[in-house]
Amino acid sequence: MTPTERRASASLASIFALRMLGLFLVLPVFALEARKYPGGDDPVMLGLAMGIYGLTQGLLQLPFGMASDRFGRKRVIVLGLVIFALGSFWAAAATDLNSLLIGRSLQGAGAVSAAVTALLADLTRDEVRTKAMALVGGSIGLMFALSLVVSPLLTAWIGLSGLFWLTGVLALVGVGVVIWGAPPAPAPLPGQGRGQLRDVLAHADLMRLNLGVFVLHAVQLAMWVAVPAMLVQAGLDKALHWQVYLPAVLISFLFLGVVFAMERRGHLKKVFLLSIGLIVLVQVGLLLQSAGTTSLSALSVLMLVFFCGFNALEATQPSLASRIAPRAMRGTALGVYNTLQSFGFFAGGLVGGWLVKSWGSPAVFLFCGGAMLVWLMVAWPMTAPGRSAPVGQVA
Repeated sequence: MTPTERRASASLASIFALRMLGLFLVLPVFALEARKYPGGDDPVMLGLAMGIYGLTQGLLQLPFGMASDRFGRKRVIVLGLVIFALGSFWAAAATDLNSLLIGRSLQGAGAVSAAVTALLADLTRDEVRTKAMALVGGSIGLMFALSLVVSPLLTAWIGLSGLFWLTGVLALVGVGVVIWGAPPAPAPLPGQGRGQLRDVLAHADLMRLNLGVFVLHAVQLAMWVAVPAMLVQAGLDKALHWQVYLPAVLISFLFLGVVFAMERRGHLKKVFLLSIGLIVLVQVGLLLQSAGTTSLSALSVLMLVFFCGFNALEATQPSLASRIAPRAMRGTALGVYNTLQSFGFFAGGLVGGWLVKSWGSPAVFLFCGGAMLVWLMVAWPMTAPGRSAPVGQVA
């Protein structure tokens, strides 16, 4: 990486990390702590307050991405982080569940993922793009792992309200990183028109990736409807589940070395398809575990393999999307991509809960394995993108 690419990767990964740490700190304790608010005894409202973030996030990713193509990446990112911070402060000051719901919806309205990813793509060459995206994915994974450990401790000290205040402050720190830490966005290329939504929707390879990110995150959330109960069944208390998740997340980062090595040799598509295949195999393993006697060691291995495949896809998918889309429509393309990612979370939770309730855990893993297999077949004909010119030239 060049010095500009290193600065861009570090600064933009830190923006994701600051924002996601605030979100992840709240998630493990939200359902328990929100019950203490007036109105918190209504399970439907409680679930809505928890999930409304994903809905507003999904609805606004595309408008924010398109706006970044037209008005500039940094302006849109700063606006989104300020909205996210205001939502956090609103939630921190909430005195009932309805106010908490409004705060969560405002948090989701700060939908900057597409704009941040597009800016990172603008500032990096194709041959280092996956490494840059992996830094972003790694920062998110580390924040997730950290939140599992420190969230209960912080909640006991400052409560749910304090977590929201902290989340807002972290978002404002992110604004400072955008303004003073991230390199300037490259100027639009002479004579280059703005991309249109219809161009993205008509692009076969982009739509393959969009289907893939929907499936991946639907599978991720559907799995987690059933996996915690299986860990408990295997003899691990729910307060100790991090002992499985944390080592799996950390060790799986080593697999990214394989991803980078294969990319350098021109095999990015192969490692992409391999990663999808790994998650198909994980679903088969979880199906067998759920249908028989659960083993803690087997579940731990399956979680490790899952995170190897998941982290590799989290790095390669946005890298491929940004390389396939022309620079003038990257914000729009990544807006569609992140919209379907958010909707995948929503669909996965809904379908996973329904399947567990109706037919039990094996049905969840049968569904997840089938969905991943369909994605593998759809992704197979994808054309691998070429390489771009160095940053500052045509990308």
